[in-house]
Amino acid sequence: MRSHLLNDTTAEQYRRSVTEGIERVAAKLAATDRPFTGVTVDALAPAIDAIDLDKPLLDTAAVLDELEDVYLRDAIYFHHPRYLAHLNCPVVIPAVLGEAILSAVNSSLDTWDQSAGGTLIERKLIDWTTARIGLGENADGVFTSGGTQSNLQALLLAREEAKTDSLAKLRIFASEVSHFSVKKSAKLLGLGQDAVVSIPVGHDKRMQTVALAHELERCKKDGLVPMAVVATAGTTDFGSIDPLPEIAELCKQFDTWMHVDAAYGCGLLASVKYRGRIDGIERADSVTVDYHKSFFQPVSSSAVLVRDASTLRHATYHAEYLNPKRMVTERIPNQVDKSLQTTRRFDALKLWVTLRVMGADGVGQLFDEVCDLAVEGWQLLAADPRFDVVVEPTLSTLVFRYIPAAVTDPAEIDRANLYARKALFASGDAVVAGTKVQGRHYLKFTLLNPETTAEDIAAVLDLIAGHAEQYLGESLDRAS
Repeated sequence: MRSHLLNDTTAEQYRRSVTEGIERVAAKLAATDRPFTGVTVDALAPAIDAIDLDKPLLDTAAVLDELEDVYLRDAIYFHHPRYLAHLNCPVVIPAVLGEAILSAVNSSLDTWDQSAGGTLIERKLIDWTTARIGLGENADGVFTSGGTQSNLQALLLAREEAKTDSLAKLRIFASEVSHFSVKKSAKLLGLGQDAVVSIPVGHDKRMQTVALAHELERCKKDGLVPMAVVATAGTTDFGSIDPLPEIAELCKQFDTWMHVDAAYGCGLLASVKYRGRIDGIERADSVTVDYHKSFFQPVSSSAVLVRDASTLRHATYHAEYLNPKRMVTERIPNQVDKSLQTTRRFDALKLWVTLRVMGADGVGQLFDEVCDLAVEGWQLLAADPRFDVVVEPTLSTLVFRYIPAAVTDPAEIDRANLYARKALFASGDAVVAGTKVQGRHYLKFTLLNPETTAEDIAAVLDLIAGHAEQYLGESLDRAS
């Protein structure tokens, strides 16, 4: 079995095996004509359940053949232009190259003696990102597994920086359409159920700063402590960006930590056209970025950034076998001192290779294209009497629903939209997401593929309308 260990004696086997796998994936990508096969859980599960993991196939080609049947054939392919559902982007080739390199070398980014150059590359990318944001010379940060972990760490730092000895007094303020991880973080941080104060949004789905000011005033009046305000730069459902300059002013006034969740909107940091949409982000105390959403990176590639590097001390724990305190005086850089994780992949390498091949402008141009596409999609929806669209896009998300001419029952319209989404997914012709707006079911396009066209959007809208009309027709038949 030693023949399977990657080392100097197996380098040629490594080259053959990985090349064979790459050839399979490349062939699959070239032949994929829709984002999904429509396979059901009941159809696929028996094939996987039947595999006996205690009986290896002992042959790479045989394993790849099996993988075709249980994964590659039915995988959901984000590179297809009619995958329009969640915040999953197609990936750029330089990042995939970086992924291959980091997986083979297998550096762990916790300590210098496990990563060496990897430590410095990650630090350079953190500095590059904080400079793009404008956080200042004392800024720092660390790569994370994703936006949820970044938000958790940012709020941990905010909790530790808050001026109180009672967790029960702490309050976090976030808009009613902020990411669920804000409330999840509050729970994990030991705060009460009512610790997160939900701030209403306007018709544009942006936090209402008048309401925020009112809640901050009430918090102080009640003897509570405003621990943090979470402003969102790219909400999951609507792509809306909260008014960052106004929120920054309120945070300054109330001496409150300002966190910006830019997991989605961080692509604007590289934007050639739309960078101004996140003006004010430079005033944040902490920022979440997900490069694997709008920098076209493979999962995972994310970071949490802070204005004041010293606040990262709240995540530091010294272990003699890992990062003894003497290493600080010896100026040995250990990224574990900043992270909630210990063992950690060298995910920064993917972004490094991407920037060195494409440049920031190249990435930004791709994100600008999907933002432009969203405007075209908005215009199509606004002009189509079959659909109701919620809000004009700020980034690349469209939320809408089919409205039949002859049906007025909102519950029946809900069911028609749910049916249309499920039927479309089952067909495999396209994949769209869903959400609720004021208790009603809506559909969602998250446009992150520059290869998607307005013609694709129009075609998918026709498919949605067709499925909804089929449901309503059958519903009327059943009722008569």
